[in-house]
Amino acid sequence: RYVVVTCWNMMFKFLHCADIHLDSPLKGLEAYPDAPVEEIRAASRNAFDNLIESAIEERIDFLLIAGDLYDGDWKDYNTGLFFVDRMGRLQRAGIKVFLVAGNHDAASQTTKYMPLPENVVLFSAENYETFRMDSLSVAVHGRSYPTRNIRDNFAAAYPSRLPGYFNIGLLHTALTGREGHELYAPCSFADLQGKGYDYWALGHIHQQEIIAREPWIIFPGNLQGRHIRETGCKGAVLVSVEDGQVASVEQREFDVLRWAICEVDSSGCRSVDEVNGRVRSVIEAARQNAAGRTLGLRLVLTGICPVHNDLVNRSDRLVDELRGIAVAAGQVWLEKVLLRTRREKDLSSSMARDPMITGMFAFLSELQLQNEDVTSLLPELAALKNKIPSELFEGDDPFLGDSQEQIETLRCEVTDLLLARLRHGGRG
Repeated sequence: RYVVVTCWNMMFKFLHCADIHLDSPLKGLEAYPDAPVEEIRAASRNAFDNLIESAIEERIDFLLIAGDLYDGDWKDYNTGLFFVDRMGRLQRAGIKVFLVAGNHDAASQTTKYMPLPENVVLFSAENYETFRMDSLSVAVHGRSYPTRNIRDNFAAAYPSRLPGYFNIGLLHTALTGREGHELYAPCSFADLQGKGYDYWALGHIHQQEIIAREPWIIFPGNLQGRHIRETGCKGAVLVSVEDGQVASVEQREFDVLRWAICEVDSSGCRSVDEVNGRVRSVIEAARQNAAGRTLGLRLVLTGICPVHNDLVNRSDRLVDELRGIAVAAGQVWLEKVLLRTRREKDLSSSMARDPMITGMFAFLSELQLQNEDVTSLLPELAALKNKIPSELFEGDDPFLGDSQEQIETLRCEVTDLLLARLRHGGRG
């Protein structure tokens, strides 16, 4: 028999992070000739270094990594060696690390053979485990993914809380589901609350989210945004515990490259120069919000705009001009420009006056694309598709996509382009 003496008058701190995706692939960004490829490639490592520096400076007691440390199999062992080296730094600083493998980690074969320093606890993929830090009266519960596609409710089988300890659940899960994320290890708030833990350190969802405060259930988001759909600040959470209760939860920003999607309201603009002026203001505001980081920016031009047809007719040149504005602002890379402006008037008057335009719009309105691949209509597109990296056809914004929304967007763009060319006598 033994007696646990709980020292609730002590204070300790820990960092909770997840979804680091060390050395994540670029997912087709090399196809953009002006992309800061090397900076993007190094971003996950540099963000992780910021985490390590903060852990040492803050003198935290331990670090929690809630899955997806890696991004599948490494290209070479340098990825694993980099991680082990940083864990060695934490070991020399007296900082413990608790790690569960997520779906991307489980997909890797090479990660299973990399020896880890003694301060790193990797939870088993075969059993649920509890590790205690008696000096802090802390108990950490967890389990790693044995395979990538986990559809079981892991949380329901987590160990019972240890009385007299501050109990933490380390879990890689989608909870009841989040847009853009696979429903791995699904569970409910009731499942987590029922365990009686003091803090649930979750991973898998790349946007920071505080699910609850009684108990604390938190997704810290990923450490570094990897593409345009992962916008905003990224990092981890710093948790302070006093007298057995969470005293504070603070966001810490560790990203080195930030992504943003900015809307430019072009309503009422009567010249392209006026549109460019509004773009310049939006880019400057976004650059300041990035706080010295390189900014990957997507611009969406919107609004009822008198120069809509001019913008459409010179779209290629317009993009080059906007890229110039971004470059002049400094540390801004213009990832894409989406033209979503509209005409001041509808097309009915133009159609009534011009039989050619009337016929063209009748054809476009009858064209039903939603049930077939766009490339099936034009053999040239199919041939082009075979020559382009496959990454461009994946994700939420694929090139030559055939979703209903993308087809409607394509239909509108074709309509605007044809009308602009007809009005300009076919000149480019």
